[in-house]
Amino acid sequence: MAETALTNKRVLGIAIPIVLSNATVPILGAVDTGVVGQLGEAAPIGAVGIGAVILSALYWIFGFLRMGTTGLAAQALGAGDKAENAALLSRALLIAATAGSALILLQIPFFWGAFKLAPASAEVETLALSYMQIRICSAPAAIAIYGITGWLVAQERTRGILLIQLVMNGTNILLDLVFVLGFGWGVEGVAIATLIAEYGGLAIGLWLCRGVFAGTDWRSRARVFDVARLRQMAVVNSAILIRSVLLQAIFVSFLFWGSDFGDVQLAANQILLQFLFITSYAQDGFAFAAEALVGQALGARKRAALRRAAKLSLLWGFGTCIGLSFVFAVFGPFITDVMATSPDVRAASRVYLIYMVLAPLVGCLAWMMDGIFIGATRSRDMRNMMIISATFYFVTIVPLMNTFENHGLWIGLLLSFAVRGITLTCRYPALEAQADS
Repeated sequence: MAETALTNKRVLGIAIPIVLSNATVPILGAVDTGVVGQLGEAAPIGAVGIGAVILSALYWIFGFLRMGTTGLAAQALGAGDKAENAALLSRALLIAATAGSALILLQIPFFWGAFKLAPASAEVETLALSYMQIRICSAPAAIAIYGITGWLVAQERTRGILLIQLVMNGTNILLDLVFVLGFGWGVEGVAIATLIAEYGGLAIGLWLCRGVFAGTDWRSRARVFDVARLRQMAVVNSAILIRSVLLQAIFVSFLFWGSDFGDVQLAANQILLQFLFITSYAQDGFAFAAEALVGQALGARKRAALRRAAKLSLLWGFGTCIGLSFVFAVFGPFITDVMATSPDVRAASRVYLIYMVLAPLVGCLAWMMDGIFIGATRSRDMRNMMIISATFYFVTIVPLMNTFENHGLWIGLLLSFAVRGITLTCRYPALEAQADS
């Protein structure tokens, strides 16, 4: 690594490429929707939308591979264990190949269950099924990119992640235009474009890891299939999975309960949630920096370095969230007006905009602590604190809604962020003490 001192420059060097990488994600979604929108029918738009949501939910299950790989690889790097660092990449790729193949084989029951949970018109379901049957073939690549991304974050090679996203999304957009508008392949054209782009992204990712493949550690059966190491990886990843499922349950229930207050309130909630996603995209870079730097410091057993890594990443994370809160307070009404044309939805969005001003301030501690705890592979703490947060949310949300209606729903969501941040902070001293063990 060219620069070893824990400096602001090093934090920014990790964070900025991630922020730029995240910025490409909504652009791709907009192009996918815009291209099929040129077909002049509503069904293709709905089919691509519902198909993408279903596949994203399936792939999201394996998001633990990104987080778990980052923490373990960063610690191996900090400890100077090059063999384990290489073996972790192999394990991540093997998990991706196995999981992706299983999704391809089990696609029929998965898709059937998805349509039972979220039924659509016969035409939309038929088109969505065609879309998903093509895209599911790239499941091994899509999941492998999670593992490669996590490994690259641990090495502080986030420019590589930006390259993967730019090539993958750029290819996807170009092929969208060629296959749909040029060849007239419709929904299937969008799916084929994504399939090719995801395997292209995997190819770029493997090329970025070519230094590892030049050695022999990555293919050492004894190392890759070491039972103790596999058990550690399973423990870390399973706890992260449970934590993520509980977090998803909070957001899904938020959307469902929001529909009880009418279509206008539901639409306003959906628009305001985009502010949360923007915050997440911007703040992710500093959480990723915390993962890499905390993990390396812990692997090297350097307590002072761990504390400095946590402090610097927290300062940048909070600075970003304070800036976003200010932007939302000043420009929030304009942003909501751009996103909705209905006067009623615009008015409702402004009523609840205060929660989007508060969300970055209230949630930042939880989001940044997630990065710190991922780097330390303290996934059990993450799981347990999420259980406390989710329990608090589900116990208090009904009384809050009964008293304050949709305001209560937003208050409950923000309080769940606060509880998670505070409880994780209470566990931080034990995390830091781990560097001395």
